[in-house]
Amino acid sequence: MYRYKTTIMDETAVLRALKRISHEIVEHNDGAEDVCIVGIKRRGVPLARIIADNIEAIEGTRVPVGELDITFYRDDLEKDSVNPVVHHSELGFSIEGRAVVLVDDVLYTGRTASAALDALKSFGRAGSIQLAVLVDRGHRELPIRGDYVGKNVPTSRNELISVHIPPYEDLIRVELHEAE
Repeated sequence: MYRYKTTIMDETAVLRALKRISHEIVEHNDGAEDVCIVGIKRRGVPLARIIADNIEAIEGTRVPVGELDITFYRDDLEKDSVNPVVHHSELGFSIEGRAVVLVDDVLYTGRTASAALDALKSFGRAGSIQLAVLVDRGHRELPIRGDYVGKNVPTSRNELISVHIPPYEDLIRVELHEAE
């Protein structure tokens, strides 16, 4: 059980961080021509859409946005559930030779990002794969790092980062919770 400790980022800070990440993606890839954005289900998807909207405002070009379900690629699948809920991945475009930006809400151990890399391989061979995360909380178990990070938040293992974003919540913010 976790209890609320503090708000780390309010809506303004979250949207500002996503706008900065969007500019960094455009700068790093010399524009948005070969870029596609793939949100890791669940909260990575609305974040990916916001980034795509920002890139469109910056470049005047709409980058494709997809949704990636990593359920069957997780290495902790057996521990989580006997009957996992599987969502469908929806890309609707080819990733062949493109710069794919994976988007997730929180980077912690690196296992979600690793599963996303494995899942993405089933869609083809990307030119490059980059990782954008709203919050990096540390405690990596795998050699994975975010290419674009909204905020680094050092945490203890008994703390939890909670990202609130529509359509899952009615507000936008990032909270820190502590184990009771």
